[in-house]
Amino acid sequence: MSRARPDQPEGLFDDPLEEITGGRSAEPAAAGPAAASAAGAGPADGREPLAVRMRPRGLDEVVGQSHLLGPGTPIRQLVDRDQPMSLVLWGPPGTGKTTLATVVSRVTSRRFVEISAVTDGVKRVRAEIDLARRELGMTGRQTVLFVDEVHRFNKAQQDALLPAVENRWVSFIGATTENPFFSVISPLLSRSLLLTLEPLGEDDLREVVRRALADERGLAGATTLDAPAEDHLIRLAGGDARRALTYLEAAALVAGDGQPITVEVLEKAVDRAAVRYDREGDQHYDVISAFIKSIRGSDVDAALHYLARMLEAGEDARFIARRLIVHASEDVGMADPTALQTAVAAAQAVEFVGLPEARINLAQAVIHLAVAPKSNAVITAVDEAIGDVRRGLVGPVPAHLRDAHYKGAAKIGHGEGYKYAHNYPGGVVRQQYAPDAVRGREYYRPTRYGAEARFSEIVDRIRSVLRGRARDTPPDAR
Repeated sequence: MSRARPDQPEGLFDDPLEEITGGRSAEPAAAGPAAASAAGAGPADGREPLAVRMRPRGLDEVVGQSHLLGPGTPIRQLVDRDQPMSLVLWGPPGTGKTTLATVVSRVTSRRFVEISAVTDGVKRVRAEIDLARRELGMTGRQTVLFVDEVHRFNKAQQDALLPAVENRWVSFIGATTENPFFSVISPLLSRSLLLTLEPLGEDDLREVVRRALADERGLAGATTLDAPAEDHLIRLAGGDARRALTYLEAAALVAGDGQPITVEVLEKAVDRAAVRYDREGDQHYDVISAFIKSIRGSDVDAALHYLARMLEAGEDARFIARRLIVHASEDVGMADPTALQTAVAAAQAVEFVGLPEARINLAQAVIHLAVAPKSNAVITAVDEAIGDVRRGLVGPVPAHLRDAHYKGAAKIGHGEGYKYAHNYPGGVVRQQYAPDAVRGREYYRPTRYGAEARFSEIVDRIRSVLRGRARDTPPDAR
């Protein structure tokens, strides 16, 4: 990818994968037997994409989302009872939202209508609701109205769904990749059961891929996938089953009839090089070590390289975020106190937004930490304090600092002579706080870098008062 000029900042963080896999494949309202049994060929001969052909025909074929599909779960109960329902399915792309909607309609013999909030409007919604209402009245057959990307409907468009949901003229199922508490109107959300889908795990994706290789609806054994290529495919998929099947289909076309899919074939098919990275081996530790040391050394470009390397290899983004949080205090600390806030915010973005978008949040945190002034005074201070405690330098708490709230404490001298800091100028008064064993020890030694230079002056002034080198006369004694 070419570098953007300074006057053209847009698109620096665009993910080319979104252009390849961002669109959704349209599925017919009712897949007939021919579509279900067709095998082998791909889009080149006019057939449906592999991801559509391999959609499960029943709940037992659905891979992943066990928390939604186990015995006694809401979907199981709604299917078994065959009653009207309203669901909002929230999850990342490729986790099975459309699949669950179509499976529910098929196993319950409901009529299935799919509307895309990207291309359809209120006119289409009302027409489908009217048709469903007539169908229900004339034949008693219920309709599943599936609205994909429902968060793209504005408030007025979502309002148009309310009468049908309220009166159960349709079984509404809305799918969204955005947080429904912000993107779906409250009246619609309150009338629907919210189900959260999770990205598929590696084992789930392997099952999806292997099933597609062997199934008559899929590639029907026309090709094989060697182990390294399978690992690379799973990493590229990033928990997205649709993406995994799209890449598998492209690789099968590149490999040709009867030829195995290797890493080289997969790289050629999806134009993505395989990153040599073992999350359980040396590369994992070497790359994260180089990542942290690059940030510590203020080399922002090297740090971004290692970030990209880990993300492309499928490293857990939460692991990266945790390391940034640690680094923010360990190597930046009070030289830039906002660094910790940025790192924590990036970690929250990983949980709230997820990849690929959260790569931008992680990159912002990496840049902030890399260019921030550096100080290891925080980790040095706490480790020295822990070291003294481990060596036995503890000693009793000074009597004037001990708890004096219980009856009889005064008789044994607890709290006697304690000076209430708020009664003194600046809220600081000469008084011993540390035990005798570590009295006078200075664990925190601020540097002169960044914001810590200011804290260095503050700490010096406070210590001069605490140790009697400055006045601490209470206001009422002047």
